[in-house]
Amino acid sequence: MCAPPATQSPARSARACRPVPPATARTCVVPEPEKPSEATPVPDIGPTITATFSDGPLEGASIEAEAVEGRPPKTIDVPTDDGSTCRYCLAGWVQSGRSAVYTFLYRV
Repeated sequence: MCAPPATQSPARSARACRPVPPATARTCVVPEPEKPSEATPVPDIGPTITATFSDGPLEGASIEAEAVEGRPPKTIDVPTDDGSTCRYCLAGWVQSGRSAVYTFLYRV
């Protein structure tokens, strides 16, 4: 126990000699989480291929189509300028690269 200084009472000096526990609180700057309403939406689309149309109403045109299980889709329904929809199918079952050729089937 500490010896009380001459100017302090024995009760007050006993309180002054108690050990002070170490500081356990830490301060950190934590950024605020992003607000979902302010986040940029990401389209939910997977890998794509370039579908080129070899004949029909859209001959020579091309669009980006979503790949299905890593392959070009067998058929694609494509809207036209006049409001109708044309169905195209793969020109050949063996395609390579990031593009595929499609032939016209019929208007849907």
